[in-house]
Amino acid sequence: MAGSVCNENKHTDIQRESSGNKPSLYSMNEEERRRLVVSTEMCCFCFDVLYCHLNNLKQPKVPRFTNEPHSLFVAWKKGCGRRLRGCQGTFTPMNLHDGLREYAITSARDERFAPIAQVELRKLHCSVSLLTELEDADSYLDWEIGTHGVRIEFVDEEGSERTATYLPHVPGERGWNREQTINRLLRKGGYRSLITDDLRRSLKLTRYRAQRATASFTDFMAYRNNGRTLQEHNVTVKP
Repeated sequence: MAGSVCNENKHTDIQRESSGNKPSLYSMNEEERRRLVVSTEMCCFCFDVLYCHLNNLKQPKVPRFTNEPHSLFVAWKKGCGRRLRGCQGTFTPMNLHDGLREYAITSARDERFAPIAQVELRKLHCSVSLLTELEDADSYLDWEIGTHGVRIEFVDEEGSERTATYLPHVPGERGWNREQTINRLLRKGGYRSLITDDLRRSLKLTRYRAQRATASFTDFMAYRNNGRTLQEHNVTVKP
């Protein structure tokens, strides 16, 4: 299964988090709760998969959460500064049990970084993003910062097809406008020549939204020690 890489540095789920408090499932409105699919348990399951892999243990059993297909990304961050250690995902919908199992490991081996080691586990946070409402944009500016993630497809200088994506929260965290985001995506995708308006207009752009949940290693240990059940918290959605 071909995957995609994302690019994150800081932990910020949505504007509601700017107060410094963890967002709660109960702070969401009724429409957000009704549409919510992502869960903290999915993050803890990813932790479980990676924990067993790094400790040469039998892989965890089938989780309790839904197994419906979704486009998804798994991100690992480390320490208080939430330094990115890996982020991989797929735009091809996968059944969540297999998809999260696969990308929990794949993202821990993100080629941009050294593979995650067993000694790092206690300092990690895991985020799961489920992508929704994927649609073709009318132009490279046809999307909103803080609402949409963007994926571009283009042909590089050598005639090779390239893709690159940023999840919805990334441009706002970096303080980029839409044109700056597209330019960064082109560089991320491997384009090295001068970026022109004609090039930007030639892009195929897909915009999407995402639901995201995050869990710490402490959350995972509570999940593991409680028979792999966990009260939901730190779940956010950008509908």
